[in-house]
Amino acid sequence: MASSDTLAAVFAHIEANRSAFLDRLLAYLRHPSISAENIGIAEVGALLVEMLTEIGLETSLVPTDGHPMVVARWQKAPGKPTVLLYGHYDVQPPDPLDKWLSPPFEPTIRDGRIYARGVGDNKGQHFAQILAIESHLAVHGTLPCNVILLLEGEEEIGSPNIAGFVQANKAMLEADLAVTADGPRHASGAAAIKFGSRGVVSFELRCRHAVRDVHSGNFGGVVPNPIWTLVHLLGTMKNAAGEITIAGLHDDIEAPTAEELAAIEALPLDIEAVKSSLGLTRLDAPADRPFYERLCFRPTLTINGFHGGYGGPGTKTVLPNEALVKCDIRLVEAQDPEDILRKVAAHVAQHAPEVEFVAADAGMQPSKTPIASPFTAPLRRAFVAAQGVEPLLIPAGFGSLPGYVFTKILGIPAFVTPYANPDEANHAPNENLTLDCFYSGLRTGAALLHELGQLKAS
Repeated sequence: MASSDTLAAVFAHIEANRSAFLDRLLAYLRHPSISAENIGIAEVGALLVEMLTEIGLETSLVPTDGHPMVVARWQKAPGKPTVLLYGHYDVQPPDPLDKWLSPPFEPTIRDGRIYARGVGDNKGQHFAQILAIESHLAVHGTLPCNVILLLEGEEEIGSPNIAGFVQANKAMLEADLAVTADGPRHASGAAAIKFGSRGVVSFELRCRHAVRDVHSGNFGGVVPNPIWTLVHLLGTMKNAAGEITIAGLHDDIEAPTAEELAAIEALPLDIEAVKSSLGLTRLDAPADRPFYERLCFRPTLTINGFHGGYGGPGTKTVLPNEALVKCDIRLVEAQDPEDILRKVAAHVAQHAPEVEFVAADAGMQPSKTPIASPFTAPLRRAFVAAQGVEPLLIPAGFGSLPGYVFTKILGIPAFVTPYANPDEANHAPNENLTLDCFYSGLRTGAALLHELGQLKAS
């Protein structure tokens, strides 16, 4: 059978089983798997082991210091590359429940969309990968390349154990490349390949002065105000021009290549539409910094929350005794989370020694794969075969995924191929995935395996 006929037969199988595949996805989504609350994790892990074993993969549930990893493999294609497909079977808590139009774990189809917690992030996307594998096996009895499927149970709580797991299991996870189907397509709706992810660190700044709240008339101007202390400290960390002013924070950043700069120049952009959709009159400073340069190549310093003092109705002339700020910093290649946290701690000690610096966790490293990777061409061909369009090339994803475990620990290129619609509302009420995106992702996953099968192992 010719190569094109081989893939066409798999596409025909997918088309013939659209209804059955959708029913199975809905059944999968009915099982909660909330990592933050340890609800349903063990049950869904066991469900996946059963499901993947039934379709012909050698599957195991591997324990970690937290939630277990599901590892499935099919390695019967000698001389062909091995692709590691990563996803996560845990989901965010569904709160606030009163904002959902239908129950979060009772998947509902409305206007061509599936509404359920986890449908976009990430169950619907990795289930499409699973069905792509199953479809090849059902039609041809074999896969065109070798496959390792790694499904994590802790992505939604920051992947605290994946680095140790990958480090300890390098031999079991040996592959030529890693592909993650996660996140939304480009805001324009276009298909995209992302060549990395930003990293992230989180921390708190805590300040306490008096032993109790005091009267703002009796003690104002005498007792130091912890909110003002934090405001002044934050002002030394990022100025009004939008520049992060923490010493050394930018030292290790890798400058974008000419190829990466050309890639972001080619990305569709309607800044006025972006501002209008968010009710903005301006973007964050500096105003002259290009939109995608900010999102791909620049670190950020974000105040996630500022807590202190009175926030109730009316007024209360009180001078609070304590205040708290929560922050995160998105990292770009090749910033290191531990190094960045040390630099923030040193900055706080220098500018506001009364303030307590508390790192939330070890953070997540950034990752990046060169656009010139030899696997870029077959990935692009897979999108064209499945969707009929060339995908956009995005040098680095804007959020954070644990792709660094593949690039930095396994030493292999890693790609993100998002299948979800841009308005999937992941992490929010009424999370959704369009039926078109689900079936398109399934076809793309099948085409990916096919195109990789045309290569020889490295």
